[in-house]
Amino acid sequence: MLKSRISLIVILLGLVVAPSANAQKSKRTKDNNTEPAVEFSLPSHETMDQKLERMRWWTDARFGMFIHWGLYSMPARHEWVKNRERLTDADYQKYFDHFDPDLFNPKEWARMAKEAGMKYVVLTSKHHEGFCMWDSKYTDYKSTNTPAGRDLIREFVDAFRAEGLKVGFYYSLLDWHHPDYTIDRNHPQRIDNGTKEQYDALNKGKDMNVYRQYMKDQVTELLTNYGKIDIIWFDFSFPGENGKGRDDWDSEGLLKLARTLQPGIIVDDRLDLKDVWGGWDILTPEQLKVSECPTWNGEKATWETCQTFSGSWGYYRDETTWKSIPQLLELLIETVSKEGNLLLNVGPTSRGEFDYRAQDRLEGIGKWMRANSRSIYCCTAAPKEFEAPERTLLTYNPATNRLYIHLIDYPLSRLAVSFADKIGYAQFLHDGSEIRFDKEFIYTPVVKPDTEVPVIEVFLK
Repeated sequence: MLKSRISLIVILLGLVVAPSANAQKSKRTKDNNTEPAVEFSLPSHETMDQKLERMRWWTDARFGMFIHWGLYSMPARHEWVKNRERLTDADYQKYFDHFDPDLFNPKEWARMAKEAGMKYVVLTSKHHEGFCMWDSKYTDYKSTNTPAGRDLIREFVDAFRAEGLKVGFYYSLLDWHHPDYTIDRNHPQRIDNGTKEQYDALNKGKDMNVYRQYMKDQVTELLTNYGKIDIIWFDFSFPGENGKGRDDWDSEGLLKLARTLQPGIIVDDRLDLKDVWGGWDILTPEQLKVSECPTWNGEKATWETCQTFSGSWGYYRDETTWKSIPQLLELLIETVSKEGNLLLNVGPTSRGEFDYRAQDRLEGIGKWMRANSRSIYCCTAAPKEFEAPERTLLTYNPATNRLYIHLIDYPLSRLAVSFADKIGYAQFLHDGSEIRFDKEFIYTPVVKPDTEVPVIEVFLK
């Protein structure tokens, strides 16, 4: 991240010429192999302080829900099933023909997210399989053409907004269904250890110019037709041999388009533009507990770890590696203690319900958050002078000057602290009951309170 308080040009503005309806999958054109011209407006400037203010709601929220939902919920064996099993479009067609989420009730989804303490949500509008969850006019491969017959994005947006949650879209840069998307090393029809010449032969007749325009057309729909969109997740770049990077996506064009249509939008870091100021807002370590706050160019970065309940993003019926409620709470607390956000994923079933195991975890997290969310919302890392006692995690609210001690392992009667002289008052957060302390120790009841991770709220002098 570049030095704060220095005015730098942000690649914000630029307007892509209105798309042609002939760019859709069944009606793509080959007679115009060049991208439409990009008209640049006057540049805007954003300092680091201005960026942080734009993102204030997000850093205050700390906790969001990811939702991976698509045709892959039907085979129910990982969202990359088409890739893993080398399925062709013909093999995969049966899922499109039978997709009918008759139990889909986004109001119930939104209720569960809110009760779990989540403040924002990001839904897969299109994953790598290429299937679109809205009534896009640029493809026939969409939810309204399945037995579902519904614009699922519309219903999702309306339901979550009604519960007061911020709304975001995930949009896959990869597309294993579009006929002009060139086969690469992550494609189901890839050639293992294939040469460039082999891939060139495999991709003869495909036109990435057509596909690039298709992406811009669809991003325009998503960021125009559904009101204010708070986050967009582009996923993902993999430059190098037989891969795809910024030039393949026209990443700068996509970014300019997104920031023009939704000027306040938060953008992830997977467009392959990390070296471009304004090319990303958040670092997104995936399935990873970081050891410290991530940095970029020597500066602390705004960041979010995306995590699954189990080992799969999409619904996986037979997956058994589900994290427990204590593990998930520790993950949330530790993320906030390192100045980050947690985006926790749910993979709904093909009938449109949250897996019973996900519902159980969400309920457990929600029970804890109802009493202890003050140690999560608007919190960050503790100041350096506060050293966390053994097997605890600290968070801190700079606005209220309160420190939160999360007792990951409950102590026996007392907790040695190095900052007792800075404590003005202390209490359990879950019930507001006083906690005694002296110059060396905080004293805790012998019996652990009936809360998964007890939290001591410290009012600093």
